[in-house]
Amino acid sequence: MSDVTNAAADVGAMAPGPQNSLRAAADRGRGALASLEIDTRLLGMLAATAIIWIGFNIGSGGLFLTSRNLWNLSVQSASIAIMASGMVLIIVSRNIDLSVGSVLGLLGYTMAMVQVVWLPSDFGVALGTPWIWLVALAVGLVLGAAIGVIQGVLVAYGGIPAFIVTLGGFLVWRGMIFQEGMQGQTIAPVDDTFALLGGGPNGAVGLWPSWVLGALGCAGVIYLLVSRRRERSRYGFPVRPPWALVTLMVAGCAGILGAVWVANNYFWPAALATQYAEAHGIVEPAGGLLIPTGIAIPVVIMLAVTLVMTIIATRLRFGRYVFAIGGNPEAAELGGINVRRVIVGTYVLMGVLCAISAAVQTARLDAAVTNLGFQNELDVIAAAVIGGTSFSGGIGTIPGAVLGAVVMQSLRSGMVMMKVDSPMQDIVVGAVLVAAVGLDQFVHRRSK
Repeated sequence: MSDVTNAAADVGAMAPGPQNSLRAAADRGRGALASLEIDTRLLGMLAATAIIWIGFNIGSGGLFLTSRNLWNLSVQSASIAIMASGMVLIIVSRNIDLSVGSVLGLLGYTMAMVQVVWLPSDFGVALGTPWIWLVALAVGLVLGAAIGVIQGVLVAYGGIPAFIVTLGGFLVWRGMIFQEGMQGQTIAPVDDTFALLGGGPNGAVGLWPSWVLGALGCAGVIYLLVSRRRERSRYGFPVRPPWALVTLMVAGCAGILGAVWVANNYFWPAALATQYAEAHGIVEPAGGLLIPTGIAIPVVIMLAVTLVMTIIATRLRFGRYVFAIGGNPEAAELGGINVRRVIVGTYVLMGVLCAISAAVQTARLDAAVTNLGFQNELDVIAAAVIGGTSFSGGIGTIPGAVLGAVVMQSLRSGMVMMKVDSPMQDIVVGAVLVAAVGLDQFVHRRSK
């Protein structure tokens, strides 16, 4: 009787019924996804981003997915994404930095003071001098690195928990804005060249440079995929099948060129285009002069930072040390890694990235204000965690954090478009952060 039962079960398993067909289709789908070797967290983030965009587009009557809003969204996300790329390494090393918003505010205010107050009054350097913005930017970068050294030394060598050190920095650096000589007054306007770092119609690369950047991005994607395949093949590791490799190339290039197309379909405001036409003796056509804005300079800076940080995290010894420390600090130290020095390095890197982000935000406002960077620490930490960085240490990616910044800014931008008040926006963002951390802890427990 048992032989008959087993035979019937075998026949049922082979029968092409609806349940078996669905199971076979699911197995084929999982096999195809495994062949692509895509990070499932990153894929989930892309799906969540698409759902958020479509939902807000429906709720706003089609206003969210317009070239104008997506261009502004990219500029608004750039500053958070720049800092989130540094926060990844800090969280991966099992630390935290709650002071990034205050550091950004202090550095932005200092850079504005350098070019608007200190250099003109103390050294007689007029605002508009070609190199004045470079001096201001250099001062910001050096000061950001110095702040990173102070906080990193206190954490690594002083033995003070990172939460306490950076919480104190959250208060100290914000308070120092009022001690710089202007008692917290708004400093404006900044140098015209410096202001280009913030975006706007003039702070973008334009039509053809945007396509050139897109072509370079496509070439980079193809090169990375091919070189990675050759490297894995050289050492005998499994490689993606040709169809999977081509699929990833096409998808990556389509995404890059689609973003460039969106940027080039956002045109200068009509009044500014008219001024440009009059200044250059151009006769405006009947429908007005359409000047493509192209990719904004803050986005170019963000992409450059993402590339550099990805190389640091995945290709350099420093990045490997950070992940080793996050995986097991004791084993990393026994393995000869100078754990304290590496931790200081992560905070120095975070300070430099805060300076870059401060330059972008200050330039975008064309002024320095006392509340610059307020609550940015929440968005930066949320972007890193939503992007897949684990508070347990040892896990995180730079592209994931950048995508997390886009998600965070998409939520805020969409809620503004839906006329959701500020308190409710904070409630939603806070809930998303708690949910992301809760999901991370759940996955960590399941993996154990």
